[in-house]
Amino acid sequence: MRKISISLLMAVMALMSLICTESHACTNVLVTKGASTDGSNLVSYAADSHQLYGELYYAPAGVWKEGDMRKINEWDTGKYLGMIPQVARTYQRVGNMNEHQLIIAETTYGGRHELSDPNGVMDYGSLIYVALERARTAREAIKVIVDLANEYGYYSSGESFSLADTEEVWVMDLIGKGPDNKGIVWVARRVPDGYICAHANQARISTFPLNDPENCMYAPDVISFAREKGYFNGEDKDFSFCDAYAPLDFSGMRGCEARAWSAFNILCDGKFTFEDENGNIVTKDSYDYIEYAMGHDKTKRFPLFVKPSRKISMKDVADVMRDHYEGTPMDMTTDIGAGGNALPYRWRPMGFEHEGQKYVNERAIATQQTGFWFVGQSRGWLPDVIGGVIWFGCDDAATSYLTPIYTNTTEVPESFRVGNGNMITYSPTSAFWMTNRVANACYKAYNIMFPTVDAEIDAWENGMMEAVTAADQEALKLYDAAQAKPRKQVKRSSSKKTSDPYAEVKAYLTRFSVDNAQKIFNKWVELEELLLVKYIDGNVKAQNEDGSFVTNEHTDCIPAKISQPGYTAKWKEATAKDHGETIKEW
Repeated sequence: MRKISISLLMAVMALMSLICTESHACTNVLVTKGASTDGSNLVSYAADSHQLYGELYYAPAGVWKEGDMRKINEWDTGKYLGMIPQVARTYQRVGNMNEHQLIIAETTYGGRHELSDPNGVMDYGSLIYVALERARTAREAIKVIVDLANEYGYYSSGESFSLADTEEVWVMDLIGKGPDNKGIVWVARRVPDGYICAHANQARISTFPLNDPENCMYAPDVISFAREKGYFNGEDKDFSFCDAYAPLDFSGMRGCEARAWSAFNILCDGKFTFEDENGNIVTKDSYDYIEYAMGHDKTKRFPLFVKPSRKISMKDVADVMRDHYEGTPMDMTTDIGAGGNALPYRWRPMGFEHEGQKYVNERAIATQQTGFWFVGQSRGWLPDVIGGVIWFGCDDAATSYLTPIYTNTTEVPESFRVGNGNMITYSPTSAFWMTNRVANACYKAYNIMFPTVDAEIDAWENGMMEAVTAADQEALKLYDAAQAKPRKQVKRSSSKKTSDPYAEVKAYLTRFSVDNAQKIFNKWVELEELLLVKYIDGNVKAQNEDGSFVTNEHTDCIPAKISQPGYTAKWKEATAKDHGETIKEW
């Protein structure tokens, strides 16, 4: 056996590390209340990582003593980074929302590698969850994020945050300043009411208003630092954050910006309406920007904010998160890569080479490696104890359900509980594992099996939207009753804990959230069994209207009306060209 040099071995190990480890590659859609059907602010998030487990993080509100500390572990790896002082009071958080209806989500864009700080204490995940514990509004959260990163150092690479409360929606791009400069440079822009935004692993804030603090905030040195590093040398008014700190390349457009373009394309019905640099409202066809989305032309960048052609519901946003570029030139169901059953997924790695030419597989919004995903709903017309709802699910958005969890719940459903299984430990009571079982069943014959799953998803989510409206009304009755009760005055010096006046409201919403999460989990257990029985071995058994299987006239144990759909026309054509001389009939 040939000896391998230590240096070569280390190089191989480093390469394998890069191949096997992927940071979160996520998608966010942001909808302002003026653009939504019910006046809620909406933020969606798919936490996409081959190593991330799907579970619903929960931390109750807390009261802390002077000197108490909070441990910071990197979200991606669990690595211990340091300690920071606790604040006197922290708010309850459920997933990526808190008790005051604040939502924070993210996508990682990386940016300039030299700006990473290996000595930082605050990684991007910790910034999210600490901000949820300490802030009531999006503006407060931006300040918390900036102050923490500047004081303790920023450990992660370039990041885009989505932040929403009951009144406002903000998008924020930030990046570190390197190992010799503690802190971050950043820009945050308020999404105009009536508009939507989207980002997907590429910084999207380009030029921005320098004198409009109501709608735009930024680091005081965001431009001067770029000049100092040689990233920019023009006039301040022409400074573009994304061009300076996250220069575009083909993968940034095709693998990332294309997803934001697709979200806009769906929600705007192919027409992008926006305000141009002169303040004029213009409308352009979405395909005016297709060459940018496909990575061919950097000059055709589409706007940061667009006005949708219609009001957007929670369900609309959820379904956008299930997109595979259907109906566009990047449609993942139509080429030979989709196999014989129109599978809209490509297993990693993302690219391949053939006869000296490099090719890429598409990266759509819906993807197989999602750990968890959600649509957060901040509803300002309701009191905080009722208004916040996080529609939560696990695994591939296309084949998984969202179920509503009120953010003042006092209990997490068992199927989403942290510790109920992990990436290397199967749990039969875990939603992550059950939705994976359903998804992986569909991947075998996608165009045949997916419609059954899709129908179940639609029925559940549409039904739950109605159920949430009814639950709101019941909760409001309990809230009004609590408001009418006289409050007991408790002295500040009292050591007794005051009772929660909204305990009955929270108890009702907790039972609603937990019971429905268990109900849909049970349905998914049954669904996986149905997929096995109905589609076994490439066959499709016919069903009666009541869901029972059609059987023959002699026994209820033998199915009748079995069909065998076969493969797509594209697959047949490719197979005939590749192997036709061998398999053709004589």
